[in-house]
Amino acid sequence: MRRTRRRGVGGRESRRGLGRPVPLQGLGRQCEPEKKRMSRPVTLFTGQWADLPLTELAARAAGWGYDGLELACWGDHFDVVRAATDPDYCAVKREMLASHGLDVWAISNHLVGQAVCDLIDARHAAIVPGHVWGDGDPEGVRQRAAEEMKLTARAAANLGVPVVNGFTGSSIWQMLYAFPPVSNEQIHAGFADFAARWHPILDVFDEVGVRFALEVHPTEIAFDIVTAERAIEALGDREAFGFNYDPSHLVYQGVDCIEFIQRFGSRIYHAHMKDVWWSDVPMRSGVFGGHLPFGHRDRYWDFRSLGRGHVPFEEVLRALNDVGYEGPLSVEWEDAGMDREHGAAEACEFVRELDFPPSSTAFDAAFSTKDT
Repeated sequence: MRRTRRRGVGGRESRRGLGRPVPLQGLGRQCEPEKKRMSRPVTLFTGQWADLPLTELAARAAGWGYDGLELACWGDHFDVVRAATDPDYCAVKREMLASHGLDVWAISNHLVGQAVCDLIDARHAAIVPGHVWGDGDPEGVRQRAAEEMKLTARAAANLGVPVVNGFTGSSIWQMLYAFPPVSNEQIHAGFADFAARWHPILDVFDEVGVRFALEVHPTEIAFDIVTAERAIEALGDREAFGFNYDPSHLVYQGVDCIEFIQRFGSRIYHAHMKDVWWSDVPMRSGVFGGHLPFGHRDRYWDFRSLGRGHVPFEEVLRALNDVGYEGPLSVEWEDAGMDREHGAAEACEFVRELDFPPSSTAFDAAFSTKDT
């Protein structure tokens, strides 16, 4: 088994956190002098924690030092239908978070969004709510998923957050390898299908003043820079559609995660902090994963706790500063080989240590001797 040592701030190797839990004392809100306040809030995406009641997770997240939660629209964390129809439901959620010193800047509905454009099969029954699955008729599922995403925009507005993160699905992902041969017309039809299904959804986002942020990701209509550009073009460049930036889904593919920020800076409506490792030597499986589960020793790449993979986070944060991104840095924590509570605590610490506000002046301005 290969072991990768944790890379500390600035790329330096660090032994902190290896072999023992990061102490929660000093990370929590009870120790404010030791907790750096940066220009952007650090939040925790709750999607991987949906087995826990939100009240329990909120208490833990506060203890780990987070500023807020990015609420997943599954488990008991955020009910789209209730939130869209009952503003009091949203008020209660905010009050509960505030009781732990937490805030919320975004909600996420990846699972339902996936079904809007996908070629529906039995797998989707496990990820969408029962009222969206219905009788399982594929086109019916897609249409009900679209209506649920419209409700998600209204729910976000009632909660008072400006962004919904999520997936779009894709009717052409299965054509990725281009064999049997795929025509340009077939790919064009896939983007046209995406636009036709998402324009009415985005109309509601525009109506309520909320934006949708696609997490560019394999299996979506956009999974790299080229397809992200094409998705924007398919939608006529409308501002309601942008991106939830997540470098972990780009770098192991060989996609330039810094160029993505530079190219789409004004379209980055939210950002995930998530790390990924890949091998520097050939493995028994490659980029496609070999149908192996995450954590398998024969995988070429795998998600890792922040600072333990290969994402160049300092360059990422500098690029986000350059394009003026001021939103949350939301930890999406995944690591099949680590206790998740240990990982969530060290990830919050990692982001706080590495983030920094941009400069408001040139560093050499003080050298000037010009009289004023």
